[in-house]
Amino acid sequence: MAERSFKKEVEKLRLGAGETFEGEGILAVTKALLQAGVAYVGGYQGSPISHLMDVFSDADPLLRELGVHFESNASEAAAGAMLAASVNYPLRGAVAWKSVVGTNVASDALSNLASGGVTGGALVIIGEDYGEGSSIMQERTHAFAMKSQMWLLDPRPNLPTIVEMVETGFELSEASNTPVMIEMRVRSCHMTGSFVAKDNKRPPLTVGQAAANPRRDLERIVLPPANFVHEIEKIERRWPAALKFVAERRLNEWFGPERDEIGIIVQGGLFNTLNRALELAGLSDAYAAAKLPIYCLNVAYPLIPDEVRAFCAGKKAVLVLEEGQPEFIEHELNTLVRKADLQTRIVGKEIMPRAGEYSGPVIRDGVIAFLQAWAPDRAPAALPLAPPEPELARNVPQRPAGFCTGCPERPIFSAMKLVQRELGELHVSADIGCHLFSILPPFHIGNTTMGYGLGTAAASAFKPEGKRAVAMMGDGGFWHNGLTSGFGNAVFNQDETVTIVVDNGYSAATGGQDILSSRAQNETRTTNHPIERAARGIGVKWARTLPRTYDVARMRDTLREALTTPEKGPKLIVAQSECMLNKQRRIKPLLAKAAKEGKRVVRERFGVDPDTCTGDHACIRLSGCPSLSIRPNPDPLRQHPVTHIDNSCVGCGNCGEVAHAAVLCPSFYKASIVTNPTGWDRFKAWLRGAVIGWLQRRQARSIAARAF
Repeated sequence: MAERSFKKEVEKLRLGAGETFEGEGILAVTKALLQAGVAYVGGYQGSPISHLMDVFSDADPLLRELGVHFESNASEAAAGAMLAASVNYPLRGAVAWKSVVGTNVASDALSNLASGGVTGGALVIIGEDYGEGSSIMQERTHAFAMKSQMWLLDPRPNLPTIVEMVETGFELSEASNTPVMIEMRVRSCHMTGSFVAKDNKRPPLTVGQAAANPRRDLERIVLPPANFVHEIEKIERRWPAALKFVAERRLNEWFGPERDEIGIIVQGGLFNTLNRALELAGLSDAYAAAKLPIYCLNVAYPLIPDEVRAFCAGKKAVLVLEEGQPEFIEHELNTLVRKADLQTRIVGKEIMPRAGEYSGPVIRDGVIAFLQAWAPDRAPAALPLAPPEPELARNVPQRPAGFCTGCPERPIFSAMKLVQRELGELHVSADIGCHLFSILPPFHIGNTTMGYGLGTAAASAFKPEGKRAVAMMGDGGFWHNGLTSGFGNAVFNQDETVTIVVDNGYSAATGGQDILSSRAQNETRTTNHPIERAARGIGVKWARTLPRTYDVARMRDTLREALTTPEKGPKLIVAQSECMLNKQRRIKPLLAKAAKEGKRVVRERFGVDPDTCTGDHACIRLSGCPSLSIRPNPDPLRQHPVTHIDNSCVGCGNCGEVAHAAVLCPSFYKASIVTNPTGWDRFKAWLRGAVIGWLQRRQARSIAARAF
């Protein structure tokens, strides 16, 4: 299953010439690929690309009709390597992944691809996950594009522009025999808009036809002496071809007046934010009628010297808006301006932040500072931000990232905390995925994280002297990189690391996509390949699979055994339970539908008896579930607040399991909430109420008698 279905939306991909296409950026990208005659697509999920991969998957029937091959790749490296199909054949291919981590994984394939060059158009769609909402290190793709000399498109967030850049990206790739990257930021992926569609094109040559007629060109293979020629070819032939194509097709855009003494150069992906900032400052409107000249770089690399020279000529100063550092664009602009013997001052990081996302307020303040320095008569007054609403600040708590209510990974770390009470602190090598939230309260577990599926490898330097290291890994990470880099490495080097692989049944952190070990029956993929069997196949001897992570006592005992067993070699614990967030997405609509139809529906949730709760709060300290809170003690003779479970409870039972595993706690109870109860349900509820009421009244009479 995936986080979201696009089965309805992908029908829009069938629209023909002259019809209006409306939808999200990811759908527009897919439509553009089909209009461009793409022969194959692939990639690896990760924000903000996950939904694009889901669109590819849901559109698979249409892709097959057009003769387009879709591959859900095992990793970004596999996706990058698939572009080899475009090296010798006039096949247009596109792959997608999350940047910059995905680009790092695919770097070996991309470097070889960029060295030898391509015959067919090769497009890499990069989910540029920078700034707000990013879950990765704050780096950009720009450096990789420059290093390998792959052209980098950064389209203005506007669906017609995005579609044009995708289609033109293939042409640019073919004109310069160079793979092309196109950045899709989070907002661009999910913005909505419209454009006039074209007919979908069946690829002139399919991958099947290409395979039936093999071609081979030694000059395209990265081996001496050809690889030495490739560098010269990049500079002397491919680079000039790219500059000529970008200039002739006018892929970059100009806004505002033609002549002025100042101007702004902006990355294409930042244009909408810039325009909004100018609008707030009274210097533009919602239709981008800017009062300042703007040079919008839909092609962020390479820069076009003639265009830069024409824009900067006659201007005292130009503000360049480029997120992140080093400021690659600013440095190159200074070089181009000096070579053109222009006295235009390039203003960038001296007034703009060197780090962090360029949001609307940040750009607005930067533009005002630029105008105050270079055109003070046109600078608007500084616009202070409105102070936060005090009532809002008092009543809305901070909500840092963390495990969801009922998350099956929470009890794993509860068990680990209990084991640490017995064996002492453990070195825990964390991994990419939801389990990384264990570094936060209340667990405070996790020492390092090195990359997706690299948890076990990151712990390999720790050879035990009385205590073994623990590594975390997700099922997605296991199949992405962990099987070879983690367990293969550990078996070969006889490491003693204990690895816990969290098996949600699919790649939960990226949106619920099926993987090799998924239990679902997938119509187009093969699943049901157990993780334990794969690990044993490469030599892991001590392995345990726990089918229910919520059994905290069993998790605790299994982890203790793994840490203390005399058996040599790596240890594997496969901890299985479905991602609760995806489970609720799946079952809630079904339960609501059944209830609406008048069917009997039972929902379980837990509660705490305030009269029994001692106020120990082990359930909270060892769980941290968002549904757990505290309330004043109803007993006036006791001061400690009692635990309370609110209505967000999903009935996983972890809080009670934790309390029982830590110290016997009878205050938890499980309640079954019945919708559309039967007559038998009503009779049982009446009978229970009557018996409990009689016992309560008897107890009250007994207490009253003793009091007097």
